Amino acid sequence: MRTHKFFVLLIWMMMFSSIAQAQVYKFLSTGFSVMERNEKGDWGKWSDLKEASIVITLDTNKNRIIVYSQEVQLYNIIKYQPEEENDTDIINSFSCSDDDGQPFTISIIIRKNQGNRKQLYINQKDFIVVYNIVNHIDKNHQ
Repeated sequence: MRTHKFFVLLIWMMMFSSIAQAQVYKFLSTGFSVMERNEKGDWGKWSDLKEASIVITLDTNKNRIIVYSQEVQLYNIIKYQPEEENDTDIINSFSCSDDDGQPFTISIIIRKNQGNRKQLYINQKDFIVVYNIVNHIDKNHQ
C-alpha cells in the first residue's frame, strides 16, 4: 500500500511539473524600432519608434517565438538561457534559429527602473529589432 501511494504521488508530481513548465505567453507590442549594420559592419542608430499593435507569442510547449507582424516571423528556441538580473533589468534570453538555420538571440527584458516596462529584442547578425511589449489579455479566454 505504501509503495502504491509513493507511485501515485510520483506520477502526480511528474504531471504537475510538466504542466507548470510548458506554457504559452502572449504579448502585444505597442511600438518597435530597428538598428542595422552598415556596409562597414558598424551599427547605425535606432530608427524612430513606430507604433505597432502586433501579437507576440512565447510558446514553451513548442519551443518557439512567433511575431505576428505583416509577415509572420517564426523562431525556434534552441536553448533557454539562465535568467540574469542586475540593478536595472531582469533578462530572459533564448538562443534561437530562423528558417535559414542562422543562430541568434532573442531577449525579453524587464526594465525595473522604468515601471517594469517590458521589451523584446531580436538580435540578428545584421540588425536588431526591439518591441515594447505588454502582457496580452485574450478576451476570448478570460
